[in-house]
Amino acid sequence: MSDVTIGLMRDGEIDAVHALLSSSSLPVEGLDGHLETVLVARRGDRLLGIVALELYADGALLRSLAVAESERGQGLGVDLTQAVIELARARGVRTLFLLTETAMGFFPRFGFTNVMRADVPDGVRSSIEFTTVCPDSATVQALSL
Repeated sequence: MSDVTIGLMRDGEIDAVHALLSSSSLPVEGLDGHLETVLVARRGDRLLGIVALELYADGALLRSLAVAESERGQGLGVDLTQAVIELARARGVRTLFLLTETAMGFFPRFGFTNVMRADVPDGVRSSIEFTTVCPDSATVQALSL
């Protein structure tokens, strides 16, 4: 993986980001309002993975963690998660939240714990992920930074 770099999304990569999210059965709705905090993993010019951070006054939302099928199982999801946690810290986030229907067991290794929706601050809870995209049955997790 030494030839893989992780950095902020570049101009012209949004179509590839949307395609990767769609192929991973993840929503693209709401992402375009947070393009300045989308991280992508690349090998050369090839997009291999994505994770995004939605910033709110009272917290932040980790969303859209996806790795290209051909790259799965090599630790890229771990690297992307660590990178977005560092970005959240650099942006002064105190608590990072996420919603998941399929990866409940992945995030605890980073310190995320399950929380109730009622424990999520109003700003984060007003995100499209909470209000429209993810079902009420999705697991909510939080990480104090």
